[in-house]
Amino acid sequence: MHDFRKLRVWDLSRDLAVAVERASRAFPRSDHGVVSSQLRRAMISIPANIAEGCGKSSRKETLRYFQIAAGSAAEVENHLLIASEFGYLNVGAREELLGQLKSIQRMLFKLMKNLPE
Repeated sequence: MHDFRKLRVWDLSRDLAVAVERASRAFPRSDHGVVSSQLRRAMISIPANIAEGCGKSSRKETLRYFQIAAGSAAEVENHLLIASEFGYLNVGAREELLGQLKSIQRMLFKLMKNLPE
């Protein structure tokens, strides 16, 4: 078992979850919460799965949860791009959020690659 609170990738993904929540509040009412809800759920899944993976007793289980977090990161990327295409996010906000997300994705893949046996 590892302390997820010591992982920078968890901390950054938690920060990004807050930023995504704030950005999604500005989505239009015509969205009916569809894109914003999917985006927030996928985003909150990243730090949640990192934390859950750290609570597992085997490398294999930990790795599985980190992979789920990576999958959720790809889903967030998709939702941010779609939100931008719909005009819900301006280009500057989209690029800022995607930049933070890409950093998290790189950290996650590095963590998975270097996970001790």
